[in-house]
Amino acid sequence: MATYMDVHRGMVGITAEQLREAHEADLAVEKDEGVHFEKAWADPESGTVYCLSHGPSKEAVERVHARTGHAADEIHEVPLTV
Repeated sequence: MATYMDVHRGMVGITAEQLREAHEADLAVEKDEGVHFEKAWADPESGTVYCLSHGPSKEAVERVHARTGHAADEIHEVPLTV
């Protein structure tokens, strides 16, 4: 399984509750694509949200986000971690 960091923009003013709801929506369908979302972070001031996931492909991560209504602006494979 590869590791991915995705970036969502345009979420200015996102609340902790909204972030949690979006993350839970991803968790509810992630197994259909063989993806697991580990964590999400948000900066309400800039409207940027980051999600860390593991999955078989970038496209699988994209499909989960598309199904839950919050497509990512960028998805980056993270080949090295410590």
